[in-house]
Parts: sequence; structure tokens; C-alpha cells
Amino acid sequence: MTTSSNKERSRLLVEVVRYIESHADEPLTLSLLGNMVKLSPSRLQRIFKAEFGLSPKAYQDAVRLRHFKQSLKKGDSVTEAIFSAGYGSVSRVYGETTRNIGMTPKSYRSGGAGEVINYACKNTSLGLMAMAATSKGVCFVQFGEDEESLLMALKDEFPKAELLPSPAQSSVDLNNWIDALNQHISQGAARPDIPLDIRGTAFQMQVWQFLLSIPEGTVISYSQLAEQIGRPKAFRAAASACGANRIGVLIPCHRVLRGDGSLGGYRWGLERKQALLDAEKSKRLNITSL
Repeated sequence: MTTSSNKERSRLLVEVVRYIESHADEPLTLSLLGNMVKLSPSRLQRIFKAEFGLSPKAYQDAVRLRHFKQSLKKGDSVTEAIFSAGYGSVSRVYGETTRNIGMTPKSYRSGGAGEVINYACKNTSLGLMAMAATSKGVCFVQFGEDEESLLMALKDEFPKAELLPSPAQSSVDLNNWIDALNQHISQGAARPDIPLDIRGTAFQMQVWQFLLSIPEGTVISYSQLAEQIGRPKAFRAAASACGANRIGVLIPCHRVLRGDGSLGGYRWGLERKQALLDAEKSKRLNITSL
């Protein structure tokens, strides 16, 4: 695929993403979205998932979930948050949304106290990695020098949760997820489609959600990130939100650079950031040359 066709595809997909963002509380079909950009439903589904790692429907669900969690953060009642986010029924939010939040809405409002979080560690080409998850999604991926420091970081992030090491027999998903992410990091396998339990302020959630839309092998500046989320003057806050990201690689804050093209910051070290960017650039060049 040529560079110009890549740019055109990216432009069309950004148009779809922006429409989903502004109409997340409405019924959206592949036919409707495809007609907007003159693509068949099947082609839109295929290239959207190839670019972003999830389907348009999954992306809409993620945006709707973000709106729901923001409403809870603001102090809205659970019922108010359900309907303002476009879920349409209480039963649906306690099924679909609880699956993604990893806890009940009431528990989320109380800060997740009483949650059980399983964790596991694995060596990767970027060093020792720890992954932690509720029973419904990954809430923590970090890198460190030893298991003790990683466990301390996990405790700092979730001081009210019960933290348990993950035995494979009782937490198959987590062990499969950490293996899949390790293969992505160490062997260049496709980014795994792993459910995420994302928690943060409304602004952080907005930044992190946008980071999920940045294609592999693409980089943007902190200023561009701020502009894309509609907060052009908040580039320092956007940089801080990237620094506060607790789910490394799966939420790709490593794809954001300074305006001059230098690496900027990375909470797990600039060598790891550069290694991730180099691997993604190489992979993208190999794909476009086919």
C-alpha cells in the first residue's frame, strides 16, 4: 500500500472515530458509518480493526463507558449516569458495563474498595513486566527491575484493593493476557485485543481513550494530542496524563513525543520508549512494503 493511500485510509478512519465520539449515545451501524466514508460495512470493519485493534462497535462501547464513568465521577446517580451515557436500561449497564469496568458502578463510585486484583510477572525484551487485572479486565501493566518494586507500585495504585498472585488454574485469562502481551513486545506479534479496566479523572480518561486510537507506528506531539481532544491549551496536562498512565503498551502513551520530535518522558524509561517506537516503525515499514 502506498504512502498516499495510507494517509487517505487514516483520514477516513479519523472521520469515523470523530463521528463515533460525538454520537456514542446513538445506535450506530456499520452501514451508517461505512456510507459516511464510502466503504462497505465489511471493509470498514476490517480496516478499522486492523488500524485500532478493535471494531467500531467496541470503540463505541469504550466511548460510552468513558461517558458513564465520567458521570459517576461527577457525582451523578447510577441511574442518571446510565441514561446519559446512552445505555437505555439499568440491566444493560450491570451486564455490559460491569464487564468492562471490572466492578459494579456502585463499587466504582466508592473507589473500588474491596476489589480483588490478581497479578503476575514475566520477563520480556523490555525487562520484567507486571500485569494486574480484575476478573474483567487489565488495570495495570508496568515495567521494573524486580517483583518487589512492581508489587509496591501496584499497591500504590490500588491501596484499597486485595492483591493476590495469579495462579494459572484460577486466573486463566490473566495468564493468557500476559503471555499475549509478552509475545507482542518480545516477538512482534499483533497487539492483543485485551479488555481494559481503565480508571482515572475525566481528563485522563479522555487522553487515554484518544491514545487507543493512535495507529501502531504513528507518533504525535503532546500539542497535537491536546488539539485532538479539543483542549489545545492543555498540552502540559495532556503530557501529565500520559505520565499517569498505569497500563503500559496497551494504552500506547509511548507514541506521544515532544514538539521537536525528541522522546520527552516515559515513566518506564526512555530506552523502553525508543525500543517500542523502533519496533513499531520497523513493523509498519515491513507491512507497507508488501
